[in-house]
Amino acid sequence: MNLARKIFVSQVVPVLSAAIAINLTSCIQSPSVKSPLILETIPLRISVQPTQDRAEQERMIAPLDAHLEKVLGQPVEFLIGKDYKDSIDMLIDGRANAAYIGAASYLEALERGAKVKPLVAPIDQYTTRPWYRSCIIVPANSSIRTLADLRGKRVAFVNRFSTSGYLKPIAALRKLGIIPDRDFAEVLFGGTHEKTKILLGKQADAIATNIASYTHWKEESKPTIQGAKIIWQSEPVFHSPVLVSEQVPPAVIDKLKEAFLTTPEGIHDLMGAKTVGFTLVDAEDYEKIRELRDQLDQSMEP
Repeated sequence: MNLARKIFVSQVVPVLSAAIAINLTSCIQSPSVKSPLILETIPLRISVQPTQDRAEQERMIAPLDAHLEKVLGQPVEFLIGKDYKDSIDMLIDGRANAAYIGAASYLEALERGAKVKPLVAPIDQYTTRPWYRSCIIVPANSSIRTLADLRGKRVAFVNRFSTSGYLKPIAALRKLGIIPDRDFAEVLFGGTHEKTKILLGKQADAIATNIASYTHWKEESKPTIQGAKIIWQSEPVFHSPVLVSEQVPPAVIDKLKEAFLTTPEGIHDLMGAKTVGFTLVDAEDYEKIRELRDQLDQSMEP
């Protein structure tokens, strides 16, 4: 099937929440034998955050989609959200019953009532662990050396639902008593890591992203990034989890685990990082991020 027909933009192809219902049928047997229920199929629709250029993200999805369908023996639909919030909304309103989103977005989905659990997370190529680091970068000729130097500057973040592009750097800034809306000349949001990158040295004096994206950009020899430097990086952060709805039957979840854990070499993380496969994760792995998010929410209350 053509990839363009398999990847749906949420606002173009709405999917009724009833689509996640399980179709069951019973075997035709003699009246004396109790008829068991047989699971026929459950459509898997996976929402994805738009972290890359759309064409690039579709290219990245294609091999993973093919692998999942081969192992599961059924179609899998990827729905690229129009923004971070939309990818979360899909889980809430039933358009999707699985998701490939960041840790902060996972926690936002839970807070809004989504009945989901983390299944697997990608293993970072550089750390060989299911984690990465958030960072803030500036142009090579910038006088900015530390987070404190950002006062009075223009700083760009990715999205308020981004872990590496917002949550982690904001928490680090607030520990220093720096409140972006008060202490920065301007606060910008690029929307995705790729779009935020373009702002560096132009509309923004510094941008928040992650080391995996920064390294990838340097390898691509992007002029904007070649001379850029990191002025701050976070402690390790667990990678974006693949979430699955509690409405998905255990047998299908087990098969989905198998599909991700047997992902062939060369299939990369849909968030843009270079990865070397997947590993199992659970809710406890994201507890520190939950605590940080709660602390940040409390510190921002009037």
